[in-house]
Amino acid sequence: MNKESMTRELVLPGDVLDAGTMKPGEGTYVHDGKIFAAMLGIKSVKSNFVNVIPLGGRYIPIPGDMIIGKVIDIGPSNWLVDIYSPYPAPLHVNEVPWRVEFGDTARYLGIGDTLLAKVLSVDETKRVQVTMKEQGLRKLQGGQIVEIAHSKVPRVIGKNGSMIQMIKTYTNCRIFIGQNGRIWMDGSMSDMVHAMQAIKMIDEGAQTLKLTERVKEFLESVYPKEKSEVL
Repeated sequence: MNKESMTRELVLPGDVLDAGTMKPGEGTYVHDGKIFAAMLGIKSVKSNFVNVIPLGGRYIPIPGDMIIGKVIDIGPSNWLVDIYSPYPAPLHVNEVPWRVEFGDTARYLGIGDTLLAKVLSVDETKRVQVTMKEQGLRKLQGGQIVEIAHSKVPRVIGKNGSMIQMIKTYTNCRIFIGQNGRIWMDGSMSDMVHAMQAIKMIDEGAQTLKLTERVKEFLESVYPKEKSEVL
């Protein structure tokens, strides 16, 4: 398999892309002979040039991504899932944790249902397949969905999960994050509102300085009693 056909790699600003064997392309910079990513994007290698394709617009699925989808159509042996992408994704009955008889799909997942799934495959024509068969993947009952730019997901998660853990600790909400920019949460209505406000702060200010401190200050202002417990 050549480098052009490899699975795309998400890179962050400052990530080392190459130690000097290739040539710098778009979205990169050179320091001490090494090529670095200048932006959040997808690493791409073509004709010995390493480039970073900026992440923008709709989510482009990559095999292995954890995503949050919504069922938009039902067939006798599959469901069609909106994954917040230009490409809808079929979920076949062989890729769910239940034994589903032909034609009985609506008994397990209905139109409008939300699910935590994983991108199984993406072919050259952008046909996407998703799965729910791995541990932890499930139908998401109740709760609320927040949609953000998929490129901001790493900031919502934070280094080693620090940002999202802080939001969970203050709000006491259960939260699942999809790489497609959908975030599902469940808790009391007031707690979910505060979690949504914190996530929107990150979405709108992902490139700003001291973002973690500002989000923490906001959470402390609405949960003053929990301040000492979180610190």
